[in-house]
Amino acid sequence: MQIRYVLDNAYGTGGTIRSVVNQANALCAEHDVEIASVYRHTDAPAFAIDPRVRLVPLTDLLADGTRRSDPPGAKTRLANKTRRFGNRLPHRHDVRYRRWDPVVDATVIRYFWAARDGVLITTRPGLNLLSAWYGPRRLVRVGQDHMNLTTYPPGLRAAIVRAYPKLDAVSVLTEHDLATYREATAGRVRLERIPNGIPPARLPPAALENKVLVAAGRLTKQKGFDLLVEAWSTVAERHPDWQLQIFGWGAHKDKLAARIGELGLADQVRLMGTTRTLDEHLAGASAYVLSSRFEGLPMVLLEALTVGLPAVAFDCPTGPAEIIEDGRNGLLIPPEDVPALADGICRMIEKPEERRAMGRAALASSERYTIGTVKLAWEKLFAELADRRGGRSTNG
Repeated sequence: MQIRYVLDNAYGTGGTIRSVVNQANALCAEHDVEIASVYRHTDAPAFAIDPRVRLVPLTDLLADGTRRSDPPGAKTRLANKTRRFGNRLPHRHDVRYRRWDPVVDATVIRYFWAARDGVLITTRPGLNLLSAWYGPRRLVRVGQDHMNLTTYPPGLRAAIVRAYPKLDAVSVLTEHDLATYREATAGRVRLERIPNGIPPARLPPAALENKVLVAAGRLTKQKGFDLLVEAWSTVAERHPDWQLQIFGWGAHKDKLAARIGELGLADQVRLMGTTRTLDEHLAGASAYVLSSRFEGLPMVLLEALTVGLPAVAFDCPTGPAEIIEDGRNGLLIPPEDVPALADGICRMIEKPEERRAMGRAALASSERYTIGTVKLAWEKLFAELADRRGGRSTNG
């Protein structure tokens, strides 16, 4: 079976990218798998892609539509000038595609139509909308939602409800989001709940003895690292010998660094930047902290489970409550409650026996999210959708 994924930027480090790469790597032994990247900001992808998976950059552009070769501030592409005008196409409601670049849009749609058969999987709302409206009906078209419907602005939600029934199926990550989509679409599209899948851990379980906690993600408002830094000011007073390491990059880096300095936490809170060996840092920590304001099904939280790392997490929409059993394999904290987050972190620090028991439970609960189990769920869905079309999409 030919399976084609389309990502906004396959060269980045986000959870959606990691999830799609895991899927592609798992499927490529038995299927013809390709990942297409609309944009490209580096020469090589951040995550290891199996050599059997083709990686196809659709453009050599940055996400703002400029050429990677442009000097800073320069915009030499004529088509990029159209981004100053409003976009009338349905995918304009996705923040990544708000501004119109007709060359990029045409390139993506041409890629859709170049496929003669097989499965086309798009991986964020803007791409799902393009596939729904402009993708060829000869393909099995699956839209993946790696966030959750309730977090999208009204215009995007309306576009989703109107367009997604044109797809063959839509996959979501959580039972909560499955129920939300069922209500919104009123049975007009096939919905499947398939969680993110995680490869087997390559390292032994964490010893949970180092005085280090880890957090990771884009340095943006969504991930709530500003709330985590505020909570750590309380933690640092009670446990000045413990350290928080935050991995990731993003627009809020300077603001976070400034706040860390203002609170006098430079020795306790470190912004580590991006890393290709996050699993090693997870395995060397004593707990993981998730401070997000909203999520889909957090990949890094699943990765923490695979090394037996208990988590302290905001019970944000959605995901943490479907992964963490409060008091068993981690701690769930009321959303955006900074004092409660500080108390939860201190509990994890101050009760090592409880921490180790939670770590063992975290490792056991990771079995639900193994990539082998998730792979079977995807293959079952593809086969059923292809059979419904009389087998036309299974050639190749």
